[in-house]
Amino acid sequence: MTYMTEERQMIKDTAAQFTNEVVLPLALELDPEKGKIPRSLIEQMGELGFFAIKTPEEHGGLGMGCFEYCLVAEELSRGWMSVGSIIARSNIDGVLTMKPEIRDRIVPRAVTGDFLSSFALSEPDVGSDLSGIKCRAEQDGDYYVITGSKYWVTYADGSDAIVVFARTTPREENPDKPYMGLTGFLIEKPRDELPENCSGAPIPKIGYFGWHTYELSFDGCRVHKDYIVGEKGNAFKELTRGLEVPRAHTAARSIGAAQGAFDVALQYAHERVQFGKPIGKFQDLRFKLARMATEIEASRQLMYSVCDKIDKGGRCDKEAAMVKYYAAEMSERVTSDALQILGGAGYTHHFPVERYWRDARLTKIFEGTSEIQLRIISDQLLDI
Repeated sequence: MTYMTEERQMIKDTAAQFTNEVVLPLALELDPEKGKIPRSLIEQMGELGFFAIKTPEEHGGLGMGCFEYCLVAEELSRGWMSVGSIIARSNIDGVLTMKPEIRDRIVPRAVTGDFLSSFALSEPDVGSDLSGIKCRAEQDGDYYVITGSKYWVTYADGSDAIVVFARTTPREENPDKPYMGLTGFLIEKPRDELPENCSGAPIPKIGYFGWHTYELSFDGCRVHKDYIVGEKGNAFKELTRGLEVPRAHTAARSIGAAQGAFDVALQYAHERVQFGKPIGKFQDLRFKLARMATEIEASRQLMYSVCDKIDKGGRCDKEAAMVKYYAAEMSERVTSDALQILGGAGYTHHFPVERYWRDARLTKIFEGTSEIQLRIISDQLLDI
């Protein structure tokens, strides 16, 4: 099947040019010093329509699909995975279900990148098992009062809102269904600040630079009932139903990071001379590059297939888990092999391979660990 139409190739080429001319130079400058993604870059991405890809045309978006979204994410991640990730921060699916006066105020900003959100789901003791969420939201008239801790909240400071998932029904009321009673809330806030009655600090990470990832503490943070995201108490089902696109997006980011590292390694194999000839002349290294290129392309074609299924409206939980698992595992192997090709030079900040390697390792963890993906795949294969 031919997936790449003329329009899609144009989108990919536009993203590739932007990555080569803008994203890569910024990544090379800012990542070593753990600098932040500049607002000017976000504004340029907005002008190119990168934040509007999946938003319906009737709401000012481009009305495209997961395929185009992942094409752009892959190219941006080839430059800097954090930039390939930030396009997800304009996700306004939940906002589209809110009252028109809220929707019509937020969506036009979101499609230009002027309204970006962060997501507070995990907690210090809660990762893959969301039934353990303890953060609570207690109703007080027309408001909910949120109290509890959250972990791994990327872009909590720079975003314009935080989507917080909290318990509106205690676990004790549904002992046989611990996932019930979770609700999402959109908490608007000033950019570069945390919400009122919320404090926190950045988590010291080994990679995924360009923005901070926070641990947050909510202590009586108030949010109006109109800012509930989706249906009250049903957030778990809504989250799991909507994971196909984020997992395809993670696959795209994984592929982009692998491709970026491969490009550096390939160029180095041409230029580095040992024993009187370029190292690309040595068979073991040539075969290593061949294996790397094959794994990248296999992941890419699987991603195209999954995106096509998503855009056609079919459920593909298993396939989305497969591509997320395979691409993430591939990305760690390929970026590690790229570092090995550069030898000691790969272990320095003189080349970006170490950045791709650090960032690729994270793709095996977020949006569901590799082990969670294997559980999903095996459950469906065995019909459990």
